Amino acid sequence: VPLVMQASIRSAVATALVVAWARSRGIALVARDGTLAPGLAAGLLFGAEFAFIYAGLGHTTAARMVVLLYLAPCFTALGLAWLVPGEHLAARQWVGIGIAFAGTAFAFADGFSAPGRPTLSGDAMAIVAAVLWAATTVLIRASPLARASATKVLAYQLAVSAAMLAAVSLLLGESWAIAPTPVAWASLAFQAVVVAFASYLAWFWLLTRYLASRLSVFSFATPLFGVAFAHLVLGETISARFAAAALLVAAGVALVNAGAPAPRAAVA
Repeated sequence: VPLVMQASIRSAVATALVVAWARSRGIALVARDGTLAPGLAAGLLFGAEFAFIYAGLGHTTAARMVVLLYLAPCFTALGLAWLVPGEHLAARQWVGIGIAFAGTAFAFADGFSAPGRPTLSGDAMAIVAAVLWAATTVLIRASPLARASATKVLAYQLAVSAAMLAAVSLLLGESWAIAPTPVAWASLAFQAVVVAFASYLAWFWLLTRYLASRLSVFSFATPLFGVAFAHLVLGETISARFAAAALLVAAGVALVNAGAPAPRAAVA
């Protein structure tokens, strides 16, 4: 299945699931609540993020993608500290951001010596995707989307990104031919149902109720899981330098999210 086309398919299927969920729960997705413009903007950012992720996977490894992508909590903390009242960075968090960026430098240095397959272009796409992910989070917290239901916030992003990613797939000249193997269908189902629908719905529900810069308290483990699964499932070779880079990024993200204050009261 062509890479960017996968992202479009999963967003389209997840959109249908979100609409069905909203109807079953009596959640209105259409209302004059001031969320249309920021919702469309969030959808475009979300779609652009996954365009870079899926296109980047054609030029770098899964392990490198997940490690670099998870700089997003650091970018989020920086953006929120600048734009959203009440979201500020302690000295420990500034140290964490510095450590995470040092890990990024190590990861890029390792990319120069990637045997037989330079990864720098894909690595750069991962960084851009991380910035776009952070920008989406900041937009949600700093706009009327913070008062909207998590279901509506997710619907905006999935619906807009489904159309946008289909257009990007065409512009990239991807063939829309799908090899209908059980693995392909299982992968698409997992991405659409588990990742794009269930996990995102939970994430955006949290974003509307808690300090976003502290939400990723456990996300420091994700780069490590990504590296482990890339090695165990995909057979990717992990160099010692890149393993050290992954540990630095994880440690930096952990510091950014350490010492979280009590969550804010839920929005009605």
